[in-house]
Amino acid sequence: MNLDETDERILKNLLVDARQSARQLSLKLGMSTVTVLSRIKKLEKEKIIQGYTAIINHEKIGYSLTAIIEIIAKNDKIMDIEDEISKFENVCGVYDITGSTDTIIIAKFKERNELSKFVKSLAIIPNVENTITHVVLNTTKEDFRLS
Repeated sequence: MNLDETDERILKNLLVDARQSARQLSLKLGMSTVTVLSRIKKLEKEKIIQGYTAIINHEKIGYSLTAIIEIIAKNDKIMDIEDEISKFENVCGVYDITGSTDTIIIAKFKERNELSKFVKSLAIIPNVENTITHVVLNTTKEDFRLS
């Protein structure tokens, strides 16, 4: 699906505030509510909009520890490993990457012992050769919205 300027304007406004109604959005963008609704439905159908969520300050709810973990895999089982890792509750992102590491994981934890258990659980996944764990000291920016 090719996005036109109207689709992009709708997406940018939803990224800023996904709770606004189609009526509010239509007034802001100077178009009919029916047009906005039909565009949103089309974006949802095409899986461009995959859902709506709140942006949470993880530290304020106790997840003060962020880890970036590199995985080096054995054989050609990277996709199997990534699928398994994606099932873990603390995992925010799993990235298949280029370079000397096969996969990068971003995960959040409340306590060091949770991180320790997590890293140990990674080591027993079949075909995981090695893990390299980085603990984030400070977060300057964490926002995956493109706006």
